[in-house]
Amino acid sequence: MIRNDLRNIAIIAHVDHGKTTLVDALLAQGGVFRANQAVEDCVMDSNPLERERGITILAKNTSCIYKDIKINIVDTPGHADFSGEVERVLKMINGVVLLVDAYEGPMPQTRFVLQKALEMNHKVIICINKIDKADARPREVLEEVYDLLLELNANDEQLESPVVYCSGRGGTASLSPDDIGTDISPLFETIVSHIAPPEGDENAPLQVLVSSIDYNDFVGRIAIGRIERGIMHPNREVTVCEYHEGVQYKSKITNIYIFDGLKKVAVESASVGDVVSFSGISGITIGQTVCANDLIEPLPFVKIGEPTLQMEFSVNNSPFAGREGKYVTSRHLRSRLEKELLKDVSLKVVDGDTADSFLVSGRGEIHLSILIENMRREGYEFQVGMPRVINKTIDGVICEPAELLVCEVPNEFVSKVMEQMGIRQGELVKMSPSGDTRMKCEFRVPERGLIGYKNEFLNNTHGQGIMSALFDGYMPMKKAITTRITGSLIAHETGEAVTYGMYNAQGRGVLFIVPGEQVYEGMVVGMTPSGEEITVNICKTKHVTNMRASGSDDALRLETPRRFSLEECIEFLAADELLEVTPKNLRIRKITLDKELRMRILMKQRDALKK
Repeated sequence: MIRNDLRNIAIIAHVDHGKTTLVDALLAQGGVFRANQAVEDCVMDSNPLERERGITILAKNTSCIYKDIKINIVDTPGHADFSGEVERVLKMINGVVLLVDAYEGPMPQTRFVLQKALEMNHKVIICINKIDKADARPREVLEEVYDLLLELNANDEQLESPVVYCSGRGGTASLSPDDIGTDISPLFETIVSHIAPPEGDENAPLQVLVSSIDYNDFVGRIAIGRIERGIMHPNREVTVCEYHEGVQYKSKITNIYIFDGLKKVAVESASVGDVVSFSGISGITIGQTVCANDLIEPLPFVKIGEPTLQMEFSVNNSPFAGREGKYVTSRHLRSRLEKELLKDVSLKVVDGDTADSFLVSGRGEIHLSILIENMRREGYEFQVGMPRVINKTIDGVICEPAELLVCEVPNEFVSKVMEQMGIRQGELVKMSPSGDTRMKCEFRVPERGLIGYKNEFLNNTHGQGIMSALFDGYMPMKKAITTRITGSLIAHETGEAVTYGMYNAQGRGVLFIVPGEQVYEGMVVGMTPSGEEITVNICKTKHVTNMRASGSDDALRLETPRRFSLEECIEFLAADELLEVTPKNLRIRKITLDKELRMRILMKQRDALKK
């Protein structure tokens, strides 16, 4: 059976190349919205964090209709930290739309996802987006895409992929880089004509591979996958099995839904090629196959990449603990992390060294910071330690995760970037000009060398550089890397920050706080450029006398404090520091708050090194 009335596609692109905006145009012109309906931009970014950051975090399913043909669309994340979301959804589709910015060209995430799609022999549609921008260079970018296809060993059919030129924001497409177009129909026509319709035996026993998982507090886990054969009905007993692990058990599907625009619609049956979500199987997970009881055949599934970065989550034990959070105990923390595991298979959680700590492993800083931000918005209060890479022993050699760093910088800043990569044990892989004034450089660098590098990169390139990193396997352990050159200004006592004390302290470095803010002993209130740790008394008030000296009582002027985002706080952390996370505040603190005790520990460490 060939489903000529159906097409299943995924749109893959690097972050910020306009993928979600293009989906908006497809939905708008695919009859999903009413003519007079008010629709906000990036309608697929349903998560508040996705809207704030302008990135897609979770893969999402939607559909639209073109000439009586239903097109199921998967909007995939563009950031490398969420590549685990992309790897598995490729099993649900028959072809991909490769979206590339008309100026930036192919970037690391483009390379990663495209390689996975080519390995599965998916058909590809090359889509050059943002051709209406003043600095667009669609012809050069198309050549770069062809070079990438050759590099990734694409077959002859994939090298002959059709090319569409789009403006996602304008909702237009054409087959020529010189023509803006009037609507998105050329892209629709290319999808219908080039992407193969799904096919399978409708009369055979049911077989569905679970490619994604959602979670709902009312019905529990919701599995999402494409029907490979047979027909699915609700309230029927099925067998759940797994290709690699040999797992096998019986269960019952209670409800079946298909995607209709932005909604899920309950149906009484679904057939071959349909992308469905279904509930009722509590323990189901990604990679498992749902089969009819009379023919149990598990399907192979791509192995989800292992986490490369680890952070310790623990109960907040600072002097200000419990003031702002709603959920503050280890029981609350454990429950929330276990709930996250139900829908994020790229995450791993194990118990820490103490009863109130947990080791949380993810695919990168952004992956973990999104979890932290979601938790604090839900009312959780906790603290996290410095991120550490997860090493592996391969053939008796200790290896560490490596990243492929691709950066595009103005020519005058290339030497500064090369210098920093040398300090961070990076190896230059490739360098090529990108236009007349910019250079594109690729480095293979240890992942720990990139922790905290983003802000330094932006400073080194005066904000004009573009960088992106992608996991690139493991490399033998390199020598020690100094990633932080600044020191900490540490509060001397607990109290309220006073202008007079802050004025005297700001000569030592940059402050993080404002007058009137509550601080405690051992809290980091600023940073020093010298790299040393300095204890300052920012709660100190001026001694009151009945004498007045000329000029000494003039208004004290404070420099504007430096306010860190969550990612910047995580990057700033040293090995002996923690980040206190509450719904209202982010505070960096020393693990040992008492100054004298910290000094004793430091002296012991120095004595141990001498021996």
